[in-house]
Amino acid sequence: MSDALPGPSAISGTTRLYVVLGDPVAQVRAPGLLNDLFARTARDAVLVPVHVGPDGLGEVMRGLRHMHNLDGILVTVPHKIEVCRYADLLGPAAEVAGSANALRRNPDGTWLADNFDGAGFVHGLRDNGHDPAGTTVALAGAGGAGRAVAAALLTAGVAQLRLYEPDSARQEDVLARLDARWPGRVRGGVEGDFDGDGDRVDIAVNATPLGMRPGDPLPFDPARLPRNCVVADIIMKPAETALLKAARDSGRPVVHGRHMLDSQVLLYQEFFALHASERNGRWEP
Repeated sequence: MSDALPGPSAISGTTRLYVVLGDPVAQVRAPGLLNDLFARTARDAVLVPVHVGPDGLGEVMRGLRHMHNLDGILVTVPHKIEVCRYADLLGPAAEVAGSANALRRNPDGTWLADNFDGAGFVHGLRDNGHDPAGTTVALAGAGGAGRAVAAALLTAGVAQLRLYEPDSARQEDVLARLDARWPGRVRGGVEGDFDGDGDRVDIAVNATPLGMRPGDPLPFDPARLPRNCVVADIIMKPAETALLKAARDSGRPVVHGRHMLDSQVLLYQEFFALHASERNGRWEP
């Protein structure tokens, strides 16, 4: 799949705009995937990365909402929780998780936010032969992506989810959200005891940013997990994090972060109505 952006001649005054917000954004793969989709389907649209820190998110979001030729916003770290404040409506996954990774402009001008991280992650697991139904999962990280992954895993039938988050207030908030929907199936874990006190762990997931930068410590030690435990990472760049390398070298099956995003492309097509016909230069349902 090509990562090339449309050529300059492909962009005109009728081009519809999409952006992906993050801090950093060098690691994002969405521009390559979505622009490739636009090119293959001859859509007059382009997606560009926007690097904005937490202190500028509000100002940028308020400006983006006023851009009449902007149809969609994708969101990556660290904005997935905070961005919900700038949506008029929350979809079901965003409502449960309290975080969003996509916003679209509705025909009436309102903005709807939803989260496809979790559904994409579960789809990627299954595509790699690992059905989470009935399993015990240890999940590191309760940020914007982590809480969405947790909700999707519970929806997929995980028997028990143990959540490890060093921010105790954040952990308690997410545990309360999840327990209200799935009582008795989720509990908090103690940092540094990721193997769950020796209990069975079928799938271990890193949903923290640890591994994006050289020299990051491992979010957990895969050597402490059962030999047949699947180790998954949601980080997309580098493609093989230090965690996944350590897990693979120790003989444990791994699932790379790219599978989560690859599985979301079809969900984005539906959410942004990219299968619809073009009307007056704008893609409408």
